[in-house]
Parts: sequence; structure tokens; C-alpha cells
Amino acid sequence: MILFGLLLGRWWKVALVAGTSAWPLLLWSQGLLATPSDMLGAAALALVNTAVGVLVHQLVLALARRVRGHRATPVEASR
Repeated sequence: MILFGLLLGRWWKVALVAGTSAWPLLLWSQGLLATPSDMLGAAALALVNTAVGVLVHQLVLALARRVRGHRATPVEASR
């Protein structure tokens, strides 16, 4: 799930929702989860793991923009 967050970190909202819902469904479809509390636990862990991947992606993106010298977009320049 960390790799999933790293890959889709640009679209962080979609990545968090997809990771949180897809992981428990995958585990359930394989017969590894039996109770609703197992599903909630798997979803919570998936959310945390995906969030770590997204956070790393966003930090690398911010660092790259800082190193490159991010120029203001026309909307930002007019403010």
C-alpha cells in the first residue's frame, strides 16, 4: 500500500480512498478476513500505509519544485 501511495500520490484523495477500500476487499476475496472488525482493522492499516506513501510522494514533489525553482503560475502571480 505504501507503493500504491507513492505511485498515486499526485492524486492523494483518490489514492487514499482507493487504497482504503481496495485492500480490505482484496483480503476478503482471498478469504483472509472473516469478521467486520477484521475489515475495519485492514482498512485502517491500508489508510495509514497509503498515507505514508502519499506523504513521501508529496515531500519529494515539494523538494523537486524547490530545487528546480518553481515558477508562479499566472493565477499565483496575479495575487
